[in-house]
Amino acid sequence: MHDLIIEAIRLGGYWGIFFLMVLENVIPPVPSEVIMGIGGVLVARGQMDFWPLLFWGTVGSTLGNYAWFWVGEKWGRNRLEPFIARWGRWLTVEWEDIDRAIAFFRKHGQWVVFACRFSPFLRTMISLPAGLARMNVWRFLTFTFVGAAIWNTLLIWGGTWLAGVIGQYESVAQWVIAGLVVVSLIWYGYRVITWKPRHLR
Repeated sequence: MHDLIIEAIRLGGYWGIFFLMVLENVIPPVPSEVIMGIGGVLVARGQMDFWPLLFWGTVGSTLGNYAWFWVGEKWGRNRLEPFIARWGRWLTVEWEDIDRAIAFFRKHGQWVVFACRFSPFLRTMISLPAGLARMNVWRFLTFTFVGAAIWNTLLIWGGTWLAGVIGQYESVAQWVIAGLVVVSLIWYGYRVITWKPRHLR
């Protein structure tokens, strides 16, 4: 199983990494920990180079986050709130969640965009309130790019280190990689199925 995932990312190359990282931040189907971690495995095997992998993975992360920033900045509250009310189940959020994120953003300042890059749950969500709060777009892109670069570097290094473990403990490694993918999909499915607006809870 893990060989199939690794081979799929290898065949996609740096463009495949870029696309997956954009998708992971727009509609998170597979966590970046898996994408960039497998990239690190390929670096250890000599099938990818560190710097191009880091660059394209980070650009993909930044672009994916900018998509939500753009929605917040261009649509604004008046257009976005009805959209969230209609499609909130599939996004697993409602407007009260966004209001809290905006309050968190304003309380802790714009540096929270950088800090949230290291949080699996907040790194994408914070982009929308940053756009709604009309954060300077270049500051947003800079904070996002630098934070994503640091996080992706750690993931690549981790994947490089794990390459040896995968070789030594192949049966365990394939379950770990497959498990991360399956858990992320199950978690999303659970959120969609059990999601209810607050006034119905």
